[in-house]
Amino acid sequence: MGKPIEKPAAAGGTPARESKIYYGHQYIDEADVQAVVDVLRHHDLTCGPKIKELEDKLCRLTGAKYAVVCSNGTAALHMSCLAAGVGEGDEVITTPITFAASANCALYCGARPVFADIDPETYNIDPKKVAEAVTARTKAVVAVDYTGQSAALDPIREICKARGLTLIEDGAHVIGTKYKGRYNGSVSDMTTFSFHPVKTVTGGEGGAVLTNDEALYRKLLLYRAHGITRDASLMEHEPDGPWYYEQVDLGFNYRMTDIQAALIISQLDKLPMFSRRRKEIVSRYDEAFGKLPQLSVQKEIPESDTTRHLYILRIVPEKLTIDRRQFFDALAAENVCCNVHYIPTYYFPYYEKLGYHRGLCPNAEKLYEEIISLPLYYAMTDEDVESVIEAVTKIAVYYAKE
Repeated sequence: MGKPIEKPAAAGGTPARESKIYYGHQYIDEADVQAVVDVLRHHDLTCGPKIKELEDKLCRLTGAKYAVVCSNGTAALHMSCLAAGVGEGDEVITTPITFAASANCALYCGARPVFADIDPETYNIDPKKVAEAVTARTKAVVAVDYTGQSAALDPIREICKARGLTLIEDGAHVIGTKYKGRYNGSVSDMTTFSFHPVKTVTGGEGGAVLTNDEALYRKLLLYRAHGITRDASLMEHEPDGPWYYEQVDLGFNYRMTDIQAALIISQLDKLPMFSRRRKEIVSRYDEAFGKLPQLSVQKEIPESDTTRHLYILRIVPEKLTIDRRQFFDALAAENVCCNVHYIPTYYFPYYEKLGYHRGLCPNAEKLYEEIISLPLYYAMTDEDVESVIEAVTKIAVYYAKE
């Protein structure tokens, strides 16, 4: 006789673990704490030396010529759109499978987001759909590196080059990933990072824009700080003293504090070990779930050496007797607390009021109905990983269609 099918907790069985495991969590060590304490004891809490130190470190890490750090990833996207000249009546192409900021940044500038569908296997924006979405009004493409896997940057860059568009890479998930051997951050016209607590590297909050273009860099500096400069070469009037500055554009208060910068600098020292551990967990998940016909794993393009921020489990509905919500709830009963990334942006009421409707991106909409974000973070133990695998496996097998 074969081994009896184990009952999930949702069907009266025993949970995979007694304590809860969450989908994401930051890792802070004593070096991080000390880095922040040192700044708190220093004269400069903001606009101090840690800002340049972090920018220099990001350039060394990625190979980008310039970095401008800012208050958060959304600010980074907004600044990038402004630097690209996005304005009233323009269009910006992006994916619907992303956090809303990837599209909101166009709205902030008076432009209209245009949603291009995803590749159904990689879940990243499909370059063919990007090409189809370009119009005379298109100004930029915001290509999202969903889950930390690099978008297909070369094909998208070719589209942008041929049409005179700016490629903004939303790299909120991608720090530590390489595309064709180059770190993401040095490939696109501009690449944005996020340092939110669930990301691979955190500052509590914080963002950055990386670029190789000096003209874009100068614009980003202005947009970060109210459009104000002390650079005499940018001023229209003769300075009347060492205190003098001018506002030469309409910018914002998107500055980062030295407290955040110090934490991120310390966190970046641990990026290699963060990356290794995330790859180990992803490999173990892929090995386990790839054997189950009730589940599908995200395909990775060979060009991307990926440090994964999210692990997306996709169910195969026609091979299960339960739907995504029931699978999600069954995992919660096993004390495996998951999430879903993301609701298609144009599903939100705000976007519906702007005239967007369901049916725009069929691949993205189908993906949304079938995905669950599993726990993935550096501090997960091998026991944690095996508990997640046990929970997922017994649910998939128990509720499999015969």
